[in-house]
Amino acid sequence: MALLAEYALTPDVFDGTSYSNAEICGVHLQTLKDVLLQEGLVRSLWSGEWSRAFANDHRPWHPRGKELLKKLAVQNRLVSHRAISPYFPANDKEWCEEALASHGITPLNGIIISDCIYDFYKNQPLVAPVVKLSTTPWWTSRSPSIRPLRNLNDYKTALSLVLKHANSIMFIDPHLDPGRPQYRDFGRLLEEAGCRTPAPSIEVHRVCYRGSGSQRQILNLQEIEEWFRTSLSETLRKVGLNIDVFIWDDFHDRHLISNLVGIAMANGFDTTTAPNAQTTWTRLGRVDRDDIQREFDPASNRHSLKGTFRIP
Repeated sequence: MALLAEYALTPDVFDGTSYSNAEICGVHLQTLKDVLLQEGLVRSLWSGEWSRAFANDHRPWHPRGKELLKKLAVQNRLVSHRAISPYFPANDKEWCEEALASHGITPLNGIIISDCIYDFYKNQPLVAPVVKLSTTPWWTSRSPSIRPLRNLNDYKTALSLVLKHANSIMFIDPHLDPGRPQYRDFGRLLEEAGCRTPAPSIEVHRVCYRGSGSQRQILNLQEIEEWFRTSLSETLRKVGLNIDVFIWDDFHDRHLISNLVGIAMANGFDTTTAPNAQTTWTRLGRVDRDDIQREFDPASNRHSLKGTFRIP
């Protein structure tokens, strides 16, 4: 249950001779590109040395494969995982074995290989050849939306890869107040993004008021800052994070925007003790994700910035 997935790919997927012809190879690599650059991460196996398999032209890498590898690197979608085998994998089958071993430590959503080595893995449901992804359950069950329960455990599960691997994260929720009961779990959610180097850039965006209609109350900016400092400073120090908080005149929609994925959140980041309460999250297209990021840039002038502060 997540809107971002992590896959492992063996080098033969990028080798034009692993397919019946170069045209078929290009079609399947384009399909992978469309998915991975919108909703995926690729595990860089053996302590990140997986990319060494493509360091020269000793195999006929397809041009679309080279392009995909370059874009995965540029977009920071290659996720290093520590080596399991004591030896650098020497062939595609050994890379698949390394992927399966790493899955035993940190679960993957799927392992993609070529048809050339599939006979060895027909009894492994996690492993599928790229040419048969259209009939592979873990691939076809992907969805642009999910319905998590409104509790911390479901939020952590759904956002785990984003919080652990995104370089920049924006929490956009007009009423986010970590001192109020419904947002009491927000600090624990932030902890999931900490304890890594370099630390991610984290922003929180909320409005300058409380209530609505005739009950709307404009808040003192120092008061808002005190809420955040009192509730989050100790947690942030513990996990080595800073957050920049932006206070705006008005906005309504709730989002999480990161360099890896953008998510529209119907109910924001609040939680409840009601056991069956659910909410709906939807993955945004790249254009909309980037537009929302620009919307909350102080230079955009789409909203009026009332103040900003950093904690701790």
